[in-house]
Amino acid sequence: MKVLTKAEEQVMQVIWQMGKGTMGEIYDNIPDPKPAYNTVATIVRILEKKGFVQHKAYGRVFVYSPKISQEEYSRNFLKNFVRKYFDRSLKKLISAFSDEDLSLEELKEAEEYIRLLINKKSQK
Repeated sequence: MKVLTKAEEQVMQVIWQMGKGTMGEIYDNIPDPKPAYNTVATIVRILEKKGFVQHKAYGRVFVYSPKISQEEYSRNFLKNFVRKYFDRSLKKLISAFSDEDLSLEELKEAEEYIRLLINKKSQK
């Protein structure tokens, strides 16, 4: 899966939030300061070429919707991030957070989630 540029991600976040919408609706939901309307339209066409967005035509009006869920993109992005910057090591990723960055509650939540993953893998 391709990685989104900052501008593409901003537009994609709006589309994910809306679920579907016309170009005008997408543009209206872009936070200020907004890029030019034509810029947003170009980004939506690029997102469609990359396979992130699809459209349905209703006469001359196109309604755009996500082709890839935000969760799917986030999961893939994070996997690539860990592979690229932490040598595929979850341990290295976690150790990048200092003790001050994570509260005891957050550490316990992470521990609980890791235990669930261990149990899931053990049952295979």
